[in-house]
Amino acid sequence: MKDQLEKIKYEALKQIEATDALEKLNDIKVSFLGKKGELTSVLKSMKDVLPEDRPKVGQMVNDTRGLIEGKLEEAKAILLKKARDEQMKKEVIDVTLPAKRNKLGHTHPNTIAQKEVERIFVGMGYEVKEGPEVEYDSYNFEKLNIPKNHPARDEQDTFYITENIVLRSQTSPVQIRSMEEGKLPIRMLAPGRVFRSDEVDATHSPSFHQFEGLVIDKNITFADLKGTLQEFAEELFGAETKVKFRPHHFPFTEPSAEMDVTCFKCGGEGCRFCKGSGWIEILGCGMVHPNVLEMSGIDSEQYSGFAFGVGLERIALLKYEIDDMRLLYENDIRFLKQF
Repeated sequence: MKDQLEKIKYEALKQIEATDALEKLNDIKVSFLGKKGELTSVLKSMKDVLPEDRPKVGQMVNDTRGLIEGKLEEAKAILLKKARDEQMKKEVIDVTLPAKRNKLGHTHPNTIAQKEVERIFVGMGYEVKEGPEVEYDSYNFEKLNIPKNHPARDEQDTFYITENIVLRSQTSPVQIRSMEEGKLPIRMLAPGRVFRSDEVDATHSPSFHQFEGLVIDKNITFADLKGTLQEFAEELFGAETKVKFRPHHFPFTEPSAEMDVTCFKCGGEGCRFCKGSGWIEILGCGMVHPNVLEMSGIDSEQYSGFAFGVGLERIALLKYEIDDMRLLYENDIRFLKQF
């Protein structure tokens, strides 16, 4: 038995010293110490050893196992260090090289303009609200005092999905939904994407953005509308900005007006940017039509209000002096990173 153990020990140590791979060490361990290994076979034959010799033989087997296991661990540590050293040589990092810079995205001009407009009106106590882009015909037209025979109902201006469902042509339906909630007074701003059947050119697109404002309360007058929009214009374009209101017609407001601001390029003196007039048209507005109030369940004898709407792209084009709306959607980083 002693000779057999010596032979196992000699052979195991010889193989351990000769190995050059971690996988081979595992094979050696299984070969000598596994369930069917040579040392395990010796343990199984202990029943054939005389009872008085079993403790001595058992100690010899344990010593041999301990020696083999120790050598296996030593060899494993040496091979792991060797593999690590080789890996370090292959993965040398030159710390003198310039670091790779991550290219960060940039806020779109439309988003910058929208956040600025929202900041101004939230500062005046307005609430920002959103609504569906696919809208019922009744909300997009009927409840805005736009009857069936109105030119805006023609398919050449509006995208119809079905006879009663359209892609909204303005964000005014959000105002109607807010009025129908019946929570008065109302001070709200409705930004969002709208759709109209327009050809793409420097100033038009079938998909663009608007924001519309609405105020409903008792004793609201046109003076409140003018004061609000004057404050908005000064905040957006500068404290020296003046506004001018021109009579206009919108089905959902009465009286209605279009508002111009003094050209922020020439200060109102007249230049190429404002086509020599000194003024730039910026938005439409007016007092909410009594019919619109009544259709939304609001007593027009007790309450009044004003509304206004402007294209968000128009704000961006004017504020950043961009001469072609299409530039906003071409995703040219060279253009976008200027803002």
